[in-house]
This record gives sequence, structure tokens and C-alpha cells, in this order.
Amino acid sequence: MEFEKLTSVFDKVERTASRLSMADELASLFKSCSASEIPKVIYLCQGSIAPPHEGIDLGIGEKFVMEAIALSCGYKREQVEKEYKKLGDLGLVAETFLSKKAQLSLSSEQLTVSKVFSSFLKLAKMSGTGSQEAKIKALAELLNSASPQEARYIARFAVAKLRLGIGDSTIIDALSVVKAGDKSLHNELERAYNLCNDLGFVAETFFTSPEKIAKFHPIVFKPIRPALAERAADADEIIERMVTRRLKPAEAAEEGEPSGPAHDGKCSVEAKYDGFRMQVHKSGEHVEIFSRKQERMTKMFPDIIEAVRKLKAKEVIFEGEALAYNEKEKRYYSFQQTMQRRRKHHVGQKAEELPLRLFAFDILYIDGKDCTGLEYEERRKKTEALVKGNPLIVPSERIMASNAKQLMDYFNECLARGLEGIIAKDLKAPYTAGARKFAWIKLKKSYGLMADTIDGVICGYYLGKGARAEFEFGGLLIAVLNEDTGRFETVARIGSGFSEDEMNLLKGMLDKIKRKEKPKELDSDITPDFWTDLKYVVTVAADEITLSSMHTCGKGKGDRGYALRFPRMMALRDDKGAQDATTTAEVISIFEIQRRKGAHGEN
Repeated sequence: MEFEKLTSVFDKVERTASRLSMADELASLFKSCSASEIPKVIYLCQGSIAPPHEGIDLGIGEKFVMEAIALSCGYKREQVEKEYKKLGDLGLVAETFLSKKAQLSLSSEQLTVSKVFSSFLKLAKMSGTGSQEAKIKALAELLNSASPQEARYIARFAVAKLRLGIGDSTIIDALSVVKAGDKSLHNELERAYNLCNDLGFVAETFFTSPEKIAKFHPIVFKPIRPALAERAADADEIIERMVTRRLKPAEAAEEGEPSGPAHDGKCSVEAKYDGFRMQVHKSGEHVEIFSRKQERMTKMFPDIIEAVRKLKAKEVIFEGEALAYNEKEKRYYSFQQTMQRRRKHHVGQKAEELPLRLFAFDILYIDGKDCTGLEYEERRKKTEALVKGNPLIVPSERIMASNAKQLMDYFNECLARGLEGIIAKDLKAPYTAGARKFAWIKLKKSYGLMADTIDGVICGYYLGKGARAEFEFGGLLIAVLNEDTGRFETVARIGSGFSEDEMNLLKGMLDKIKRKEKPKELDSDITPDFWTDLKYVVTVAADEITLSSMHTCGKGKGDRGYALRFPRMMALRDDKGAQDATTTAEVISIFEIQRRKGAHGEN
């Protein structure tokens, strides 16, 4: 496939905000792909050259891309930089300079998708002395063969700012349309994607052996997208959903929940740990650890690796939460202290200072058996058998509860020991990869009237004023994800909760991703001093959620959305990405919990 065909579709997608139109354009593109081309096209649509767990990063900064544009077009670097300051988009800069090229190409070739993809893959793998210069030269050669429109997307891809606003769900819709003519295969494709987190691989499988999609199963070293928990107002609601309704099939069916005997009217209640959520994959002596963002972080945890190698299973995928733990004092360290273990350097030193304990809470695959469809209680027994006798990996703590008092007593005990709260689990429920279901329900420490914190993605920031003028940082604008539309919606402007060190850190981080225009996939009625790419996630506490005419969270076609009242930043979550942000539906759910407690407001 000619690269020009791909960029023509990108250009059309860029000029539309309609998810339906995007899916139609992509479906038309995918129909033209061969089975060998489709994974490359999918990755390029995602703005990557591989799924996150493969850890392949281009590593090209804006300055190097400017050098490549200058080298390719025969202009001075200063001229390119001046144009970038004016346009704020290196893609448009490349397109502008390619349109008025100052020198003729000595040699060029028609670009194909395969050629561009392999060139970027080669760029990503360049390392060592002189690699940056080699990358600049290779990128300049690629631009040398590009049309102005092709150059726009090559430059954007190089700095990981494609600016198309294409979500994974839209790509899945388009794949379904290719084979079925409609979205009827979306759920099957989404399930396969959730079980491997590799949409390119799913698409290639779909094109070569479509019948395998319905029978898709976990694959060791391809991380499974994590199951997520819903929230409840209190212990009574959890027991109502987990036990009482389970004994009333009609009510359960109406709510879309499992029905039938509830194992003697009980549910499992696990301690909720505030640490690293890990997904561990083992095949023989080979062990890999993936974060909740499905990024490989194996080298950071040599102590966990050695403990996993001692497990008897030949092949296994299981999940757990790792916390820094003081064995002598029998206490857990804070999330901030635990996060110090997430590092690339001085790993051994930190492993001694902050030893980890991994609390295993679910098993997803073992020795050829897909466990995701098994009932939770059966998976729990397999988990306990897997880690039995291992001093570093232990089953997550739990009790069995049949009434609200038992659950609440355990919740308070967990809080007293410095834990986050509890997660109640339906004994009959399967593992729902990548989905948020009432099979798991969490109850956490409340912040004011708000039943939980939220994780918001930073979409803009403000300059400091008054006492903060010296830091050139005055606060954040954050957004949540509307899963129905695939768009992000603002929910709070945060002006407190920052230490001086955090203000300096955030300013430095956000300066690198600031942009002149609002991100295409963001809905906002507020304009910050600077927009940013949707990259960093922060945990935010607030007194309550209110109705608001200022923010777009849940606003839809109405005149009021939802907002956080007196928000404050709790932590920077570098273990989460934009797609892991709290959803609009969750914000509304927390608001409804708040209302049931008798408090709601407006601003």
C-alpha cells in the first residue's frame, strides 16, 4: 500500500470529529490492506510501531526532528525553529518546508506503508555512539522522499504527536465493518484485544483466521488488560449486590449481574493495597512483569523475578499488588515510598532499602489452561496453590462476609493498618479483562463527602501568580474519559496540593508536552494558559462532586456537567496512562453515591 493512501485517510480523519465518520474512513482503508500490512497500519493509526509491552520507542526529540527537516529541505535549523514557534506543530512545519523545498532531491522513491514502518522500526533500534546523528540522517532521507502531506504525518509520528484522535474502540469498529459490514463483531474483537493488548496482532489474526477471534485465549508474554472494580456507597450496597440480589435471580438479571446460589450467601472481601499492580508472566525460567499500563518493568524488580522462578508452574500468568513491606515491624510503606522501587538505576540498592512483598490476587492462565472464564472462587484456589510456601509472594488477605457488619469491620481494620480499603468479589464471576463490572466492588477511604479519589489526565496548566509567580506554575486543568464517545472531558482546575518541588517538577514535565491548540480528543469550555498532550495522570481528592456549568464532564447536550469541589492533587501516577483515567460514568457514579448520603451541590 502506498503511504500516500494512508496519509490521505489520516487527513480526512483529522478534519472530522465524528467517531462514526472516522470508523468508516478507517474501514475503507483496512479493506485495501493485505494480512501482512494490516498490523503495520493498525500500529501507525495508534501512533506507535509496536504495542506498549514491547517497549519500542523512537526516542527522537523535537530538536532532532527540526534538524532532520532542515537537512532534508535545505533550510537552516534556525528557520525551522522559528516556524515551529509560530505554528506549534512540527507536522505542519515539515509540510510547509516540503512545499517550498529549497533544494532538489538527488534521489527519492515512492513511499509505501511497509517502507515507512520499517524505517521507523530501524530508527527505534538505533543505539550507542552516534545514534542520534544517524537517526537525524535516516529521518531526513525519509522526508526527502515524502510529499508535503506525507511529511506532516512522518514528523508528527517521530515526536509521538499524531493528533488524529483515533481511539482503539474506533479502530475495532472499523475492523468489524471490514468483515461483517457493521459493528456486530466489535465485542469479539474487543475481547481478543483485552486478552493480549496487541491490536495489530488481533487484526492480523482476524484477517488470516477470523474463526480464531471467538476462541481467543491468553498468550504468555502478551499482557492481559486488567479487570477493574466498580464503586459502592457503603457496605450495605456491596452486600445487596454481591449476596442479596444473587439470591433473587429476577433482580440480578434486571441489573445485568450473575444470578444463582451465592455460595451460602457470602462474598469474598480482599484487602486493597496501594502499590504496584503487577501482571506476572512465566514460561520456564523466563519471567516478565508488566505494569497496569501493560508496560514491561521486569528489570526493576529482581527480587520478584527470583521469587517467581521458584513457582512450580511451567507457564503461568497471574496478578498481584506489590508493596514495600517492613517484615520486622509488620507494616506497609506508603504508595510514595513504594513508588521509589520503580526506577532504571540503582535497582539493587533500592531493593535492599525497600523490599517488596507481592500479594497475588488472581490467576489468568496456567500450563495451557485459560482461567479467565472460571469462577472467581476456583481461580482463588488455584492462586493459593500456585504461591503456597513462597516467602515473597503470598495470597492477598481476605475474609468471607455474609453481612454488612462483617465487611465494615474488616474495612476499618484495613484502614487502621494503612491500607486503602477493601475489594469485594463475586464468588461466581469470571475475570472480565479490560472491563469494569460489579463482579468486583471497591470501598475506599472517603475524602470529605466524595467516596473516592479520581485519576485525571492533565490537559493544560496555568502560570503562577502572586506567591507562585517565581515557579511559573499555578495549577492544572484535568479531564476524565467518556468511554461512550472516546473523548476526554474536563472535571477540575486544581490549584492546591502541590509542594514547591512538585511545582518545579510539573512545570518541567509539562513544558515538554505543551501545545498551542486544544487536543483534538478533548472537550473543554475552559482555556488554560497552556494546553498539553494527554499524557500524565494525577490522583485527585476533593470535598465533593458538584454540578457545574464550567466543566464538560457528563455535560452532553445539557447546560451542566460535573466538577470537583476544592480539588487537590494527591500523587502523580506514572504507572497510569490517559486511557486509565477515571471515566465520566465513574464520576457520575460517585456523585450518585454522594447524593444517597444526602449531600450534593452546584457551582
